[in-house]
This record gives sequence, structure tokens and C-alpha cells, in this order.
Amino acid sequence: MPNQLSTEQLEHIEKTTVGHYDTRAQSFWEGTKDHDVSQNYRALLSQFEPDERLDVLDFGCGPGRDVGYFKSLGHRPVGLDGSAQFCDMARQHSGCEILCQDFLSLDLPPLAFDAVFANASLFHIPSQELPRVLAELHASLRVGGILFSSNPRGRDEGWSGERYGHFMELDVASRYLQDAGFELLSHYYRPKGLPREQQPWLAIVSKKG
Repeated sequence: MPNQLSTEQLEHIEKTTVGHYDTRAQSFWEGTKDHDVSQNYRALLSQFEPDERLDVLDFGCGPGRDVGYFKSLGHRPVGLDGSAQFCDMARQHSGCEILCQDFLSLDLPPLAFDAVFANASLFHIPSQELPRVLAELHASLRVGGILFSSNPRGRDEGWSGERYGHFMELDVASRYLQDAGFELLSHYYRPKGLPREQQPWLAIVSKKG
């Protein structure tokens, strides 16, 4: 963990990272709208009965690809993102309710969701703030609710261009989740079918106790 970050440093991290996405929102949409994340969808939805309609929080929804997919299945998804550009695009693409909230200043209703889908989003939260944010996501889930997270793996934290990232391997990620009250159910590495050194993504399914 780096030295303790000040309030000003945390604000700079969030503003700069969000600004990166705001200025590249359309190109990000074009580059990611057709990504195959069906393995991640299945990992989350397989924890529920096939005919169950779910209240899903898409944490870091971006331009709305995943929140739109969950809606197409008949679920009741709500998106959340810190980028105003992404929030506008997600509303247009999905027709869903989208919360425009900074990850470090969440205002989530308690016990509101059956599942949180955090695909490529939690790694933008500095390590010193991650326990608090995970606790807030935990509180927003109903008892037995599921958290799916997928993030680049590694053991580094800091800037990559204009984006701040905190990269974790399974041992570290597991500790954060368990400390926040989650029970780990399963994990896997992506892309599927490649040697481990060619799988930069770690996906974890965990459950609120």
C-alpha cells in the first residue's frame, strides 16, 4: 500500500481518472460494446434461479452495455458511474435508471439489490478506500446477495497515464472481500482457455453473509 493519500490526492485521482473516460467516452463505447463478457454474466446469474427477476446494480456501468443486457433478460438493473458522459450514454443505450455518483462518494440505499456486477471498475479505487467502498456495496445488498467483480490482476498501485489503478492477485483481493463480510464462492481468470501468463483478468464471485 502506498503512503496515506490526502483528501486532495484522492479528489485528484478521481477527477483525473473520470476525466480520462469523459473525454474518450464515444471511442470507449465503440471499442467495448461488442466485447464478449458472457462468461462474467453467467458467473453472476448462475447463482440465482433461472426465472428469478433480479435487482442488479451495475457498478461502473460505463456507456451501458451490461446494464442493457441485464434489462434485456427481464431483470431490473440500475447503473452507476462517475463519468457524466458515460451516464448520459448509458441512459440512452439502455433506458435504465443510471446513478451518476463518484466511487469514493457513494449514496446507495441499504438492502436494495440482489446482485452487484462490478466489471472492470473496482480496480480504480485506491487501496486505502477499498474497505469502505466494499462495505458500502455489502450494505446495499440483500442477505445472500452476490457480488461479481472482475479486475486486472497484479501487485501494483498507481498511475497508468491518466488512470489510477490498484491491481490485486487472488490472495489480496480475497482478504479485502472477506474483511468486508463477503464469502468467496468461486474465481477464474480471463480470457478463458489461455495460459495463466496470458490471462490478465481475475474474476471473483462472492456472497453477502
